[in-house]
Amino acid sequence: MSNKFLSTTSAFLLSTSMLVADVPKVTVDIAPVHSLVSSIMEGVGKPDLIMPAGASPHEYQLRPSNAKSLEDANVVFWIGEDLTPWLENGLDSLAKNASITSLLGVDGIELLSFREGALFEAHDHGDHDDHDDHGKKKHDDHDDHDHGKKKHDDHDDHDDHGKKKHDDHDDHDHGKKKHDDHDDHDHGKKKHDDHDDHDDHGKKKHDDHDDHEGHAHGEHDPHAWLSPKIAKVWLNSIAAKLSEVDPDNAATYFSNAKSARDNIDALVSEVNSILDPIREKKFVVFHDAYQYFEKDFGISASGAISLGDASDPSPARLSEIRKRVVDEAVECVLAEPQYKKGLVKAVVEGTNANTAVIDPLGVKLETGPSLYENLIRNLATNLAKCF
Repeated sequence: MSNKFLSTTSAFLLSTSMLVADVPKVTVDIAPVHSLVSSIMEGVGKPDLIMPAGASPHEYQLRPSNAKSLEDANVVFWIGEDLTPWLENGLDSLAKNASITSLLGVDGIELLSFREGALFEAHDHGDHDDHDDHGKKKHDDHDDHDHGKKKHDDHDDHDDHGKKKHDDHDDHDHGKKKHDDHDDHDHGKKKHDDHDDHDDHGKKKHDDHDDHEGHAHGEHDPHAWLSPKIAKVWLNSIAAKLSEVDPDNAATYFSNAKSARDNIDALVSEVNSILDPIREKKFVVFHDAYQYFEKDFGISASGAISLGDASDPSPARLSEIRKRVVDEAVECVLAEPQYKKGLVKAVVEGTNANTAVIDPLGVKLETGPSLYENLIRNLATNLAKCF
């Protein structure tokens, strides 16, 4: 073997090694976010995933392998404390040198407040103008993207795709939610005196609020990844952040973002077609995680067995849900793979309601770029099959 060949091979291996070393080490919290980030990084690298399939984001605890991933990370993307409060301390203590993005804090998305009651009122379908007859995507949804060309004002918060303005994260303090945002909730402990004015005014029964005991949600519903519209905004933000950290691969990141947005547009059209036959049907979800999906696609759950953090419902809440299933002939009650099937059985037993399993996290799906689209598609398909 010639010295010239060995020299050329060594140079190639060295350059390849340097390229690999320069790829940012990215860590994300849940599989749907991992999928979106993977689609942006395709051809460059792969992100690490903290929470394994089958775990609940509301209950998971960091493991040593997670700590190592956070310590090594250059970039962290996470939904935010409202979904995974257990991750906050890990970010503060482990990911000290990483660029941290809370996706719930990204500009350009509409966050929804929690629905505290067991029963939901139907949405005003006039709120769904962006669907234009449940499927035809209006052109102005894409004005900000200009069909792939990043308009500068979309990324004011990135300051020329590189300089992250500090004040965008004042409220998050790199993932840390300010304590005073939660004063009214007292971090899950529902203050008894908040309900004093209900006494003797319709006599609000205390057990109606048992669901709040230990209920540690923040101000907003964190299940925003179930909105493809929001996912498209996140794709832009993810590409901009990665380009800031790794400018050599910026063209790839933004090209991948455009492809991913185009794929989501096609997905939205497909899902609307799946849901059209059952759009006015009545269904109950296991836990209140789907209002972003409902809003995007113009459908309305009739209620949720459990609150948004999937905590165990009180007997009063179960009774209220079961009464609606019976009184309004609700046709479908949805379970989830991570949670107690017995609660669903208790609601549907003796009724004509069907059951099906839907999965907001993609528990049984292969992780990677395709997981997000498969998750949204499966959610719609399994819901439609329930009727």
